[in-house]
Amino acid sequence: MILETLEVGPLAVNCYVLGSRDGEEGAVIDPGADAEQIMRVIEDSGLSGKIRYILATHGHFDHVGAVKRLRDETSARFLMHKGDVELLDILKDQAEYFGCPDVEKPAVDGDVADGDTVSIDGTEIKVIHTPGHSKGGVCYVVGDKVFVGDTLFAGSIGRTDFPGCSAEELVNSIRSGLLPLGDNVSVYPGHGPSTTIGDERRSNPFLAGSYL
Repeated sequence: MILETLEVGPLAVNCYVLGSRDGEEGAVIDPGADAEQIMRVIEDSGLSGKIRYILATHGHFDHVGAVKRLRDETSARFLMHKGDVELLDILKDQAEYFGCPDVEKPAVDGDVADGDTVSIDGTEIKVIHTPGHSKGGVCYVVGDKVFVGDTLFAGSIGRTDFPGCSAEELVNSIRSGLLPLGDNVSVYPGHGPSTTIGDERRSNPFLAGSYL
């Protein structure tokens, strides 16, 4: 599988470009900003004209800021959980709160729900609904990799001080949805370095028995 990671936007979001091994189809996860940079990576990866899906882990502005332009240029389908669609209506407010430039609201082509799968040239991408950081937060499992957005970080978890967030729900989502994937699964978060399920199970303070 082709896997390229870009750090985009003022909040340093990890955007991931995925492609099938023979480069026939691809997907982009969390194109939060810097559409031109993302398009260059797509082209350099041999996936120009082959991006089938744009996938959002959640609807916060820093993860969807380049979706509209990318969708226009690639004709890819933009998919997200219906629980976060309402967040697209307040993208301007979200960006303003962080002192960032406005982002354009993208059209949503379809929703994803827990247990759904989409595929790129036969490679399955499985959806796990992990609410807590947002109502419609999801993670995407591809083989021995999981792309978790702001659900889980190396040594931490996503913020839960926004409207619609819940620390208890987020920790429960991680424990029930991510930890069962197995210790050897690599975790690719929305910010910061990658980690593994095993490392977070053993050392993440938010997953300790005493938390919550």
